[in-house]
Amino acid sequence: KTTFDPKFFKKFTFQPEQIERYWSNAKRDLEIAKKDPILEVKFTYSYSALLKAGITLLAKKNGVKIRSTPGHHVKLLEKFSELMNDDRIFVVGDVMRSKRNTDLYWGGTEITEKEAKDFLAFVCDVFERISKT
Repeated sequence: KTTFDPKFFKKFTFQPEQIERYWSNAKRDLEIAKKDPILEVKFTYSYSALLKAGITLLAKKNGVKIRSTPGHHVKLLEKFSELMNDDRIFVVGDVMRSKRNTDLYWGGTEITEKEAKDFLAFVCDVFERISKT
């Protein structure tokens, strides 16, 4: 059974339309990532879509909401990976998180075309699997 650290997660009763809004928002970000030709936009929206998909799954499957505290993206990726029974979600997601942090807090980083395409393909695969659950 999955346990949730109360420092990072809180129980919440979601209405079905709230969960659907979360999922729609995640899919919207994925569509932006697919369509935008700018590599940094493609990457940023792929990462955002991955996080939002995790938020949706946690709400739908466990009735928990992530708290906005330092380290919450790592905890979200850990639980998302656990729920999907796929360590790659944490590993790839953490690489994306680290790249995003370098870009945001350390003066930028370059996203290559290959990275942008690979990250997007990975997130698309995760979405495909979620939509089957």
